[in-house]
Amino acid sequence: MVLLMPQSKITNNLSKNGLFYVSRLATVFSILMYVSYIPQIMNNLSGVKGNPLQPLCAALNSILWVSYGILKPKKDWPVIIANLPGIVLGLITFITAL
Repeated sequence: MVLLMPQSKITNNLSKNGLFYVSRLATVFSILMYVSYIPQIMNNLSGVKGNPLQPLCAALNSILWVSYGILKPKKDWPVIIANLPGIVLGLITFITAL
């Protein structure tokens, strides 16, 4: 006997699975974006200073997103994990660019 699922349940499952993979991919790329500050930090430390405004804004933005993820009734771990490196690396990049 073949059991058929209602179309809405199939669509809902695909949407949940799709969102899961999109959130994981976005988390990975967010982390990569912040890791890309490492060459700028190295340049800053070697005397070739970059502009401090952009990494400061990135760090502040990350602080807001991490706060949002933590303060939600159900913690939003992908948002928290994706933005933690932005706080650390953004602040290090900002400080070394001064």
